[in-house]
Amino acid sequence: MAKIGFIGLGNMGLPMAKNLVMAGHEVTGFDLIEECISGLVEAGGRGGQRIEDCVVDVNAIITMLPEGKHVDAVYVGGILDFAAKDTVLIDCSTIDVDTARSVGGKAKNLGYNMVDAPVSGGTGGAEAGTLTFMVGGEENSFNLAKPYLDIMGKNIVHAGGMGNGQAAKICNNMILGISMIAVSESFAMAEKLGLSAQNLFDITSSSSSQCWAMTSYLPVPGPVPASPANNDYQPGFSGAMMAKDMKLARDAAISSGQKTELADSALQMYERFLAEGGSSKDFSAIYNMINNSS
Repeated sequence: MAKIGFIGLGNMGLPMAKNLVMAGHEVTGFDLIEECISGLVEAGGRGGQRIEDCVVDVNAIITMLPEGKHVDAVYVGGILDFAAKDTVLIDCSTIDVDTARSVGGKAKNLGYNMVDAPVSGGTGGAEAGTLTFMVGGEENSFNLAKPYLDIMGKNIVHAGGMGNGQAAKICNNMILGISMIAVSESFAMAEKLGLSAQNLFDITSSSSSQCWAMTSYLPVPGPVPASPANNDYQPGFSGAMMAKDMKLARDAAISSGQKTELADSALQMYERFLAEGGSSKDFSAIYNMINNSS
């Protein structure tokens, strides 16, 4: 049994922490929202009243935080001041590459083993323990982190040095954000041309245009029963989260000097989707905005 500190018990962090508890580990969690801490305690974990309660005398610390500024604040002047040097540091937040590398560099200089390990798989994957982790960090750090990640996920990929996990996540979600719009526009046009969603799905799901946004997450009600479109677009991955990731892609493009014209256009569409009330809906609900546009 390992002692684990878990900071950030939101929609993703809480089920991830629960899986560590169910695997027999002693997990102490902290979140700014008291009911999130209570959710961990009810599952058999322990609740911390402050960050320090989660980082002293533990084998590993896992963070799942909203933005790079939060990661920087929690680690610099927090975790890096209180945690023992043999503590494995695992940041599962989705943040910008520059912050991930900056924080990771500071941790390394102080003698810590740290990885950035953003996830794919949504809340369903977090609950089921089937997440994909895209991991950046040195080989030894990856090997130390992997036993904990194996409990929370089924596909653990070492993407290279510190920050490469974030780079992989940003590129992956940029593809997803663009492809969801492409699928939405195609199915909206098909409807106006008199072609049913089921007929188009039967054709495209087994042809050259097939993609995950279509075959597993179709934004149109009907053909894919498990998609949010068949549950009033209740979020597995919200519009706000997709817009955040598309902004991270834009920032990475600027930082790297790479033009991303499709991604730029997609970001503008997701921002309009949020402005029209899509923030708390699943990001696939952008189909309705597209279908209703003239």
